[in-house]
Amino acid sequence: MTTRTHQTARPAPRAAGGVTPLLRHLGEMALAMIAGMLLLDPVWSIVAGASGRAATLDRPDVAALVMATDMTVGMTVWMRHRRHPTAACAEMAAAMYVPFLLLLVPYWTGLLPGDAVLLGGHLLMVPAMVVAALRHRHDAPAPLPRRGPLVTALVRRWPTGLALLVSVDSWGSPGVLAPWTLLVLPGGYLLVGAYRRRLGGPGVLARQLAGLVAWSALAVTAALAGGRAAAWLVALGWLAHAAWDAVHHRRDEVVPRAYAEWCGVLDAVLGVTMILALLTTT
Repeated sequence: MTTRTHQTARPAPRAAGGVTPLLRHLGEMALAMIAGMLLLDPVWSIVAGASGRAATLDRPDVAALVMATDMTVGMTVWMRHRRHPTAACAEMAAAMYVPFLLLLVPYWTGLLPGDAVLLGGHLLMVPAMVVAALRHRHDAPAPLPRRGPLVTALVRRWPTGLALLVSVDSWGSPGVLAPWTLLVLPGGYLLVGAYRRRLGGPGVLARQLAGLVAWSALAVTAALAGGRAAAWLVALGWLAHAAWDAVHHRRDEVVPRAYAEWCGVLDAVLGVTMILALLTTT
């Protein structure tokens, strides 16, 4: 009598160099790059202004190198946090600098305009980043570091952190937005809610349309008023929408809670900085 042994087929483990990890890595690098620019750009402006060299930052060659430095710092910090090897960090840093350095020589010799340096550097940077990521795509993934209480809290509140990053420039140079920007606030909720098919509940669509009418009327009133009255209406309109965001975040209604949190923090920051701009100008 023959006994057959049946073995359950197990899927082969995926290679470390799959497409999904590569895209995730490149996405993380892009976000870290943006974070570096948003956080460090105000620092350069403050230092240059204090030393009387603010105009130096407007030079294309200086702007290119400053931008490359900001992106390199942001990506290096994140890559070291994710336990990437030093060689991978160095190659990704080279992907930031080399495209600009290649274009600076023809710029200094007058063969290339400044705008072409900045645009060409960014275009060359993309394939350079991909090459650097592909070279290390088969590296064994390092174990993620244990998260402390502070890191855990920051991860959970990532929409707040993203909103603060996006609005960091508003604290350094506060200004007042145009009245038409008020239309973006209710319009975003309607678009996201329609895409998620979350406008069909009892009274949900009616409340969103009422919000659209209210902020549209505020925008029209501000546009007709003009001057400081318009600026105050715009600032108060953004602050009011922060309360709108808080209600939707609590109810988990229409938009994802992460979106409501991000929008609420951004609206509050912009509203407060606009008020600061009004109080500090005559």
